[in-house]
Amino acid sequence: MKKYVFLLLVFIFFVVPKSNSATNEGYELVTKLPNENIELYAKKMNGLYREFKLDFKGDTYFRPFWINVTNPTYAPKLFYEDINKDGTKELIITLTKGYGTGVLDEEVYVYKNKNGLFDIIVDNPLAIINKNVKTKLTIEKAEIILGDKVTIIETKSIEPSHLFEDISFGNIIDYEVINKNLMVRVSGQISPAMFVGDIIITYEYRDKMYQAKAIEFITDNSKNPFYGPVKH
Repeated sequence: MKKYVFLLLVFIFFVVPKSNSATNEGYELVTKLPNENIELYAKKMNGLYREFKLDFKGDTYFRPFWINVTNPTYAPKLFYEDINKDGTKELIITLTKGYGTGVLDEEVYVYKNKNGLFDIIVDNPLAIINKNVKTKLTIEKAEIILGDKVTIIETKSIEPSHLFEDISFGNIIDYEVINKNLMVRVSGQISPAMFVGDIIITYEYRDKMYQAKAIEFITDNSKNPFYGPVKH
């Protein structure tokens, strides 16, 4: 009996929306979409934002395990767009867990609004890359194979002792909503100081989750949708 009471309390605390009159004590507003009546609050603790509270169109949802850095440049981002082309908008939230020289660690949450917010799974970009991209790194060249496209980048100018064992992905994971598409940029790195390009993944809603619709490797920043003005 105690087990069922505990599970019920957990469900009420984390899932059931609370009244918008819930206390803001200790919380500060970190970002909002005023035209949509959506606000995101958090508590600043030990140099990070924690214990998030989302006010969504009159209802409040608590997300105590989310974290985000407190640097305003890397504040959480809110998007309310129809990214699955079904005629209704989804709520997309991106959080930055860490940043630095050659590092940007973001995560994304997508919610369907259907008499309340429901979490939709987004496939992990590193898993997508692992399944679809083949790489090889030598002291002469870096090779990225994506489908029938092979990209080769010379590495002869780099001190061999500085090269990684293989091309590394994961130090930069950057989510955006571009032209009403959920997208992620994952940079490829061959040494502590050298990146060779970005894997760009465009998601689509399929089989009740967001999966890769298109994957490309881009070395030219002028052709990269993540650089320059981003159209949401």
